Amino acid sequence: MSDLTLILLSAGSSSRFGLDVKKHWLRIEHQPLWNFVAHRLQKSKFFVNVIIVASKDEISFMKNYAEYTFVTGGKSRQESLSNAMEVVKSEFVLVSDIARACIGEDFLERIIALKGKSDCIVPFLKVTDTIVYEDETIDREKVKRIQTPQLSRSDILRKALQTETEYTDESSAIVAFGGTREFILGEESAHKITYVNDLNLMPCLKAPVDDTLSGNGFDVHAFEDGGQMWLGGVKIDSEFSFKAHSDGDVALHSLIDALLGAAGMGDIGMMFPDNDDEYKGIDSKELLKRVVSKIYNFGFIIVNVDITIAAQKPRIGQYKLEMRRVIADILNIDAARVNVKATTTEKLGFIGREEGVGVTANANLKYFNWKTIG
Repeated sequence: MSDLTLILLSAGSSSRFGLDVKKHWLRIEHQPLWNFVAHRLQKSKFFVNVIIVASKDEISFMKNYAEYTFVTGGKSRQESLSNAMEVVKSEFVLVSDIARACIGEDFLERIIALKGKSDCIVPFLKVTDTIVYEDETIDREKVKRIQTPQLSRSDILRKALQTETEYTDESSAIVAFGGTREFILGEESAHKITYVNDLNLMPCLKAPVDDTLSGNGFDVHAFEDGGQMWLGGVKIDSEFSFKAHSDGDVALHSLIDALLGAAGMGDIGMMFPDNDDEYKGIDSKELLKRVVSKIYNFGFIIVNVDITIAAQKPRIGQYKLEMRRVIADILNIDAARVNVKATTTEKLGFIGREEGVGVTANANLKYFNWKTIG
């Protein structure tokens, strides 16, 4: 039985990446980068367990892709790693970053072959350029560019991380704790994605597939006397409003479900539960903005949406153009890609009896094609 656990760190905000999409959600063919990297390393069969460290609000979506052990990340790399170490049971642990996507199998085998030789096995690259530190030229032969993955003794690493001092890699923490490390020559192919231009240095990554992902949404709300009616993000002149936990914008609620459906991200009730006081009376445009931000963060682009509003009353013909413009602005697409239709039910059913409004929506997404950048 293997005595080695793999930890992949994926809880960063991608603040230096420079795009709306978080780098670990870039699609490699149909897989998000984090899953591509995990699968690429796991197929070596070296590991008894694979732990993915991620942001709390991303883990539920990640679980749709794979059955790894998921751990909530912290405010720093070190805190995230400490959280992961709490569930490690093996004698050794291999830690890497999701952003280091093209680790070769031979490179991995060379690191693992040294398991137990030191408290931490550390790959590095030599420096070939002149190095100046605080206006003084230093001997570049004494400088190392440290890489991951790094292989450590679990008990030593766990203890070494329990400090207020922040370390940017495992080996520095272990040496400061009094442990030992063994250096091994790394590989240029194990480059780390930090900035968007780094993608050009990743030969193992294929472009996302060109599939169109479709989703639909449906919602109804009953009328109640008084209040303000909001529909499609627009204030409607009406003596009624909608019964709802939020502002009751049934059109935007249906659209949210269509977007979430296309992305495979559940439904509006999962994301904004109607028993949560945070969403009491909230503007549905704000809910849509949060969903759209998540859609783009998770590596999708919005192609178009189509909304059908079924209402005996109010009459909404005069509002449709404004609805398109408001929704397009939130979705960050052209208004021509937002279609809003209105119909009645010929006085049939609860809609025909003028008791409420029903809305269906459809949305189409594609994966963000990072290959077109630069």
